[in-house]
Amino acid sequence: MIGGGQLARMTHQAAIALGQSVRVLAASPGESAAQVARDVVLGRHDDLDALREAAQGSDALTFDHEHVPPQHLETLIGEGVNVQPPPTALIHAQDKLVMRERLAAMGAPVPPFAPVRAISDALAFGAEHGYPFVLKATRGGYDGKGVWMIDTPEQAEERVAEQLEAGVLLLAEEKVAMRRELSAMVARSPFGQGATWPVVETIQRDGVCAVVIAPAPGLDEHTAAEAQALALRIATELGVTGCLAVELFETTDGVILVNELAMRPHNSGHWTMDGAVTSQFEQHLRAVLDYPLGSTATTAPVTVMANVLGAAEPPAMSMDERVHHLCARMPDARIHLYGKGERPGRKLGHVNIVGPPGGSSDDPDYVEAVRQRAELAAQWLIHATWADGWDPHSGG
Repeated sequence: MIGGGQLARMTHQAAIALGQSVRVLAASPGESAAQVARDVVLGRHDDLDALREAAQGSDALTFDHEHVPPQHLETLIGEGVNVQPPPTALIHAQDKLVMRERLAAMGAPVPPFAPVRAISDALAFGAEHGYPFVLKATRGGYDGKGVWMIDTPEQAEERVAEQLEAGVLLLAEEKVAMRRELSAMVARSPFGQGATWPVVETIQRDGVCAVVIAPAPGLDEHTAAEAQALALRIATELGVTGCLAVELFETTDGVILVNELAMRPHNSGHWTMDGAVTSQFEQHLRAVLDYPLGSTATTAPVTVMANVLGAAEPPAMSMDERVHHLCARMPDARIHLYGKGERPGRKLGHVNIVGPPGGSSDDPDYVEAVRQRAELAAQWLIHATWADGWDPHSGG
């Protein structure tokens, strides 16, 4: 697996149960996966020799991020390496303009967009589609990075000039009148078998996923089925293997539009570790190794994942002690930590809360109760304070 982050770490955990071993290409021994994997190659993802060393003797080569140069992957394929997903698919997760153009060509619903190669392109887009609009770097942006909201022609001129001068390729998109963000996670094997998990709602804060609710509450069956079918069609037509997350906008008039693609396990699928029969990490392995895919059935009416993000000022209490207290108060909380040092905004882990039997994703009170517990647990791990004011020594 190319990349030593938390996705590789959790894929390694799933591999153990399948009797498989994941070799990790990591940039340093301190990366999340390098801390736990037996077989680690140290090197950069854009170094062809490091990629060769990692791939040597492997059954399949896959990724925990999209940043490996496509030409390196083509070279590896020419040398007999089984690359999953192949670079012909992966390019659509690496380059937002390539993705937008391909999805539009296949008739998938996308927001109006245009490449921005000069200031005049941005001004023309703003004149046609109005302000504000969204300006994106076509490559490399994630978690809100490389994305700018453009409110005026003057701002467009300034931002575009700045980014083009820095060598950044740009894309303009219409700002969507959005009800909420959704994600449709699917998996596909080289044999062509596909599987879908329920469509989930994702809640972003400061451009970073904070909470995922599975399944998406109040989503009608027709729209959910439409989103799942769209994700499977994208996977098939692009030749994706492994997991594919199709991030979606649900507009205020109930239409779904494709926002982003990720061809790997994804933050919006972390809930599957405790809320589905087969986690996204096991499924990704099954898919890239061309095993039959596992059941995607849910194990509870609702599962909520809350990310643990580094606080602006990390608390004095150690993470180990915070885990101790959380286990004592909420023994049902499923804690997943990534072995990372704390710094503001960094993804340190996540917590899953599996809803009790008898509820429904169509019951707002039930969904809110599960969500509150997940967010309460995550906030404790972040700040070492209980957001509800609970004090174990006061009896309150």
